[in-house]
Amino acid sequence: MPTLGVNIDHIATIRQARRGTEPDPVAAAVIAELAGADGITVHLREDRRHIQERDVRLLRQTVRTRLNLEMAATPEMVAIALDVKPDYITLVPERREEITTEGGLNVKAQCDRLGKFVHQLQGAGIPVSLFVDAETDQIQASARTGAKFVELHTGTYANAKNEEELKQELAVLTKGGALAIELGIRLNSGHGLTYWNTRAIAQIAGMEELNIGHSIISRAVLVGLDRAVREMKDLINS
Repeated sequence: MPTLGVNIDHIATIRQARRGTEPDPVAAAVIAELAGADGITVHLREDRRHIQERDVRLLRQTVRTRLNLEMAATPEMVAIALDVKPDYITLVPERREEITTEGGLNVKAQCDRLGKFVHQLQGAGIPVSLFVDAETDQIQASARTGAKFVELHTGTYANAKNEEELKQELAVLTKGGALAIELGIRLNSGHGLTYWNTRAIAQIAGMEELNIGHSIISRAVLVGLDRAVREMKDLINS
């Protein structure tokens, strides 16, 4: 069964609503780990809308499992990553006006550029994952960059309107996962996963980690973060 990476971005979203100090993402990470999270994920956006550099640096000092830093493929972010040295990095597309990440990287169109970032980061001992749609050409391009992982974008699956669409999107993800494994790339998934749609993704052959944030934090508002994380872990392991 895959491990669970808990994305704590939206703890910081609540804090930034008043530009204060509460709730603290660092404290949230401690609770999530004690509840069974196998890793902590944060996205340091260029506009700093939620997670701040302070958070990333303190998390590097306090996270006891593994720290996954999501970031855009830019020189500024690479410099921060090389300084902080998270356990691994997930390169994601980023647009200032988007509410949340809207799709996977177009690796095919920027294979050489992304490959240089991958080489630089992995040369410093930081494994890189590329956040991609489960499309054959994108996964093949990801392999050409030398990245250790791909993280399959599950947003389209999560937004399926009915059971038939859900099955179709699951088949696409399953096929994409099989191709990644065939090409020697390790496999993660994330985006839009909830307590209702995660189990099927967890059962895809070769799946190593699911990165889940919004659904866990939303449930935590009602039942507490400890319980919310434990429930998701139980679901993945069932």
